[in-house]
Amino acid sequence: MEDRTYKTIAKDAEGFYKEKGSKFMAFAYPVKNTTEVKEKVSELKKEYYDARHHCYAFILEENNQQIVRANDDGEPGHSAGDPILGQIKSFELENVLVVVVRYFGGTKLGVSGLIYAYKTAAEDALSKARIIEVVVKRRIEISYPYTKTNEVMRLVGEFEVDISSQLFEESCLIVGQILPSRFSQLKDKITLVQDVFLT
Repeated sequence: MEDRTYKTIAKDAEGFYKEKGSKFMAFAYPVKNTTEVKEKVSELKKEYYDARHHCYAFILEENNQQIVRANDDGEPGHSAGDPILGQIKSFELENVLVVVVRYFGGTKLGVSGLIYAYKTAAEDALSKARIIEVVVKRRIEISYPYTKTNEVMRLVGEFEVDISSQLFEESCLIVGQILPSRFSQLKDKITLVQDVFLT
């Protein structure tokens, strides 16, 4: 399997745009799954319950599938979600959600005005975010008897396994992450060590 990296944002960021009395508040979040997306959107709907629209878009990788969504939340079709999504794409980001909350100012902006407003608010938030590069790793578990600890730890070091958790008892367990390209090499080496298993 080939190794993969992607760009995302390090932490939440906010942006703002105002046009003819309408206020567009943009919120950008790093997200890992669709559950987080739903939580963030509903939090904003609660906090800004008196706003007319809560439009959003996101791109994320979940269960080895890329999920891309845009939601206009009652604005004319493709006038809100798509311009927000366009900004996530132009910054080449993944695992990112951008929500733009709109307070209507009494003057209609027209579809082209809306597209510009949602695009600009989303761009403002993302331009303020710190963009980081993430290396995609594969989760692994190594189970082994305590007597094999030294051999296992040597392999963990050699293959640069990031350890998330360890259990040292009579039968031990290491949960960690490894570059996908190194998994099969590690598996080959581990099969040579008796009573040590990699999943």
